[in-house]
Amino acid sequence: MKNSKMHIRAFLTLLVSFVMLSPALYAQGEAPRTNTNKFRQMYDLLPTPNVYRTASGAPGHEYYQQRADYTINVELNDENQMLTGSQRVTYFNNSPDHLEYLWLQLDQNVRAPDSDTYKIRATSINPNRIGSNTVEDLIGHNEDYGYNIKKVADSRGNALPYTIVNTMMRIDLPAPLQPGQKFVFDVDWSFLVHDRIRYGGRGGAEFFQEDGNWLYTITQWYPRMAVYNDVEGWQNKQFLGRGEFALVFGNYDVKITVPGDHVVASTGELQNASQVLSAEERRRYEASKTSDKPVVIVTKEEAEAKEANPQHGNQKTWHYKAEMVRDFAWGSSRKYIWDAMGVKLNNKTVMAMSYYPKESNVTFGTYSTEVVAHTVETYSKFTFDYPYPVAISVEAANGMEYPMICFNYGRNEKDGTYSERTKYGMIGVIIHEVGHNWFPMIVNSDERQWTWMDEGLNTFLQYLTEQEFEPDYPSRRGPARNIVNYMKGDKQYIMPIMTNSESIFQFGSNAYGKPATALNILRETILGREVFDYAFKTYSQRWMFKHPTPADLFRTMEDASGTDLDWFWRGWFFTNDHVDISLDDVKWYQLSSFNPDVEKDLAKKKDEAQPKRIGEIRNAGLEKYTDTRPELLDFYNSYSEFNVDAIDRAEYERVLARMTEDHQELINAGYEFYELDFKNVGGLVMPIVLDFEFEDGTTEREYIPAEIWKMNPSEEVSKVFAFKKKVVGIVLDSNLETADTDRDNNYWPKRVEPTRFEMFLQGGRSQRNTSVRENKMQRAKRAEEMENN
Repeated sequence: MKNSKMHIRAFLTLLVSFVMLSPALYAQGEAPRTNTNKFRQMYDLLPTPNVYRTASGAPGHEYYQQRADYTINVELNDENQMLTGSQRVTYFNNSPDHLEYLWLQLDQNVRAPDSDTYKIRATSINPNRIGSNTVEDLIGHNEDYGYNIKKVADSRGNALPYTIVNTMMRIDLPAPLQPGQKFVFDVDWSFLVHDRIRYGGRGGAEFFQEDGNWLYTITQWYPRMAVYNDVEGWQNKQFLGRGEFALVFGNYDVKITVPGDHVVASTGELQNASQVLSAEERRRYEASKTSDKPVVIVTKEEAEAKEANPQHGNQKTWHYKAEMVRDFAWGSSRKYIWDAMGVKLNNKTVMAMSYYPKESNVTFGTYSTEVVAHTVETYSKFTFDYPYPVAISVEAANGMEYPMICFNYGRNEKDGTYSERTKYGMIGVIIHEVGHNWFPMIVNSDERQWTWMDEGLNTFLQYLTEQEFEPDYPSRRGPARNIVNYMKGDKQYIMPIMTNSESIFQFGSNAYGKPATALNILRETILGREVFDYAFKTYSQRWMFKHPTPADLFRTMEDASGTDLDWFWRGWFFTNDHVDISLDDVKWYQLSSFNPDVEKDLAKKKDEAQPKRIGEIRNAGLEKYTDTRPELLDFYNSYSEFNVDAIDRAEYERVLARMTEDHQELINAGYEFYELDFKNVGGLVMPIVLDFEFEDGTTEREYIPAEIWKMNPSEEVSKVFAFKKKVVGIVLDSNLETADTDRDNNYWPKRVEPTRFEMFLQGGRSQRNTSVRENKMQRAKRAEEMENN
């Protein structure tokens, strides 16, 4: 037994020694500890800086990017909607790498019958409501809308081996392309232009049944070089329809052959105006360069005459050139009305132009070119001067952007009226699509990977531009309050902004609205306009005509603003947390004067103000036992703790003897102290913006930076405020600038906002069953007619 006890003692000693000497092993049984502080640096999320991209967010001293020049001849057959083209590509390898093959994008293959886009699309049938287009989608289209690649050859005509992988094509090179070398190759192709109104998509053709003519928006139409860079290598992610494009800068020389009565709107500058425009059209165009109002170059009457008597033969070739662009798009139709005006931008003139069918003559003829001009001026102010010679808006019942040209919507009613929704939707989409010239056409981010880097940044600038267009412009995205419903929704369907475009739920709110709101909050609430605008302009100018990544934006904004924003990027862009800061409690304090006459009088009044207990109230007239035996009443029945005695006065004299003049001044100042308790309910740290309302009717704002949450992992924090007057009300985020999702916990005293409801009037027809079809212009006309009658 004795030996057994000794063995046990020795074992325990050894075990204790082992544990003391091996704290790491001992800790294995504990839950892992990680740094979850929301203000930790983003070293775990951002790539390591290198010679290509610096820690400051600027291009590094060895930054490179590839280049691709195109010479293209393309012909549009208006009778069968066939597009046929041949192109020569000169690809420059500016990288330090040896390239064994090249990757090209074949975006038209997204519409091929065997496209993965159809295969991965979830489908279902509602037997009670299914349209013919849906049935066609389910059984597949008869037409083959994908590319017909006819030839891939080098500049000498030697065939090059190539492999098509859905929407990508790999060309195998005869020898590795060395750094600093270029490779020239040719591709011949054709494809059937699809009916865009029927089948959707960014480009395509629209048929106008009333006059029997087509309007073409030709986009993603030629095999385009994929990006090769230091971040992704080849960006050859498949095009599935949503994620947009990663493209290479280069120069374009494009000849477009169309029916002779068509007008072509295109990226670039027209090289042969004398061959494709009449003398009168050229005269009008020259006049538009110095006009402060849009000048109509092709009139509505001229377009209608061509619509009525279409000429499919007698083709014309429109020759356009564009330098340092990442893509090329064009539109063609005999329906086009065309107007233009010159926009003075420092020492150059940018031609703002619009092309539109008669169906949008009122809306586009009134607004489009003016909005293009306003956009060019405003975006230039916030970023860099628009570098291209033209900026074009084409009305095509959609919204999509390309260098120097974009396609928009905004058709008026047949009677010439239009709704508010049409007006502001049209103005907004024109600003947005023209604005894409800056992001991503010039600040050339990878749209296939990071949708928000072009859509979110552009939507933010769209908001600034809308607000400078007219008073009280009803911007859809940008203000913090407009993103609240999205951010407080079901987290299962809310992805972080830093999510690939093909994996995003609620695409518009995630990639457009939330990042635009984040930047607006950064500008208005966190950095201030002056600091933000300088930093954002720095980013724009650093990366114009280059390929930035999210890290380059984050780092540049911090570098140029002098502000650590890791907490902001982490919360807004890498999580799906939302903003909900609650004002949980308010405690009111006052400095004691030490004067017993004052303090005990205040204490007495406070005691008297206390609500009576129910028993005290009901026993007020009840006869007491001591009423008949007053001799039982003693010292305590007449004593009051609120009476001031000699001891109180002596203690006060001792305090006065120790009190300095500063102490006395502080006491006499009459400060009121308020301790506010806050809680971060939503998880997204933000500044605390408070408005205090005082007894005298005045107000005061207090701004507390987000860093107040730094040392509060419990998400709770208290803050004391001192004022020389009494507070009667406190409001958290009164100007709706932080996207706080719950306003009910933002008030002291608590407020209850009424919600109005309508009583159902029995016996009459329910308003719910009434269809309101007229716009406000039509209503006003009808009301005027009623008054006149």
